[in-house]
Amino acid sequence: MTQASVTRILDAAAGGKNNFVADRDVLRRYDVAAPVTTTAARAVLQYLCRVVRHLATRGVDQFVIVGSGVPSGLPAGRQLHDVARDALGASVPRVVPRVVYVESDPMVLAGARATIEPVTDLVRVVEGDVREIDDILDDRVVQTFLEWDRPVAVLLLSAHSLNDEEYFHYVIKRIRQAVPEGSYLSLLQTTFDAIPPELLPAIHDLLAMTLPGHAIRTREEVEALLEGLVLVDPGLVWVPEWRPNGHDTSCLDQPSASGNYGAVACIP
Repeated sequence: MTQASVTRILDAAAGGKNNFVADRDVLRRYDVAAPVTTTAARAVLQYLCRVVRHLATRGVDQFVIVGSGVPSGLPAGRQLHDVARDALGASVPRVVPRVVYVESDPMVLAGARATIEPVTDLVRVVEGDVREIDDILDDRVVQTFLEWDRPVAVLLLSAHSLNDEEYFHYVIKRIRQAVPEGSYLSLLQTTFDAIPPELLPAIHDLLAMTLPGHAIRTREEVEALLEGLVLVDPGLVWVPEWRPNGHDTSCLDQPSASGNYGAVACIP
């Protein structure tokens, strides 16, 4: 309860209830250092909804959402599995999605299992950490709840947890090996590329104190991770620039204020 987590900070930024005082305190401190922090967090949530909606309209009906995706800051009825269901229902009637959330935060896990799994048979919540990708992909629920002979979309939302570039490459390779042809991989990555140089020392110090181990990458570093993948248009961009739908308002005037890059890749 005294250690902030990215999942709960996102929730606090969006006005959710699944957070502690420590998370709200960190959010306030970041807002002081960079006043767009709350707006940036909302831009990330809007991006996730657009990715899920787009893939569902392409007929994808199976999702594995790894890290920070368990209903964080999204209102009841508009969580990611709801977004997938509504979009899929509009494009492929009578087909409903199956969604597996993978999360390591104990509070988020408990809340999701208490509020989601009892009311739908189309969602599962699994404990897991992207730093143990083999355990996630080999998990009994992940293996049996989804049909691995049909396309699966893997949303990798916890890239900040991966400090080892070699292992990050392994994570992407392992996912590509596990999913069938026609699947997708989505990546979300925090960056300081747009932070004014004079603010960087304070931001780095704040990050080290509040979210130790949080990996920050440049655009070039993210591009290196995505090398060899076929990216869905518009490619690797600031999250507000990824297929904006005209209804999202966060950071649209200055997309770089989102502080996050996003991309979706096809798995041939």
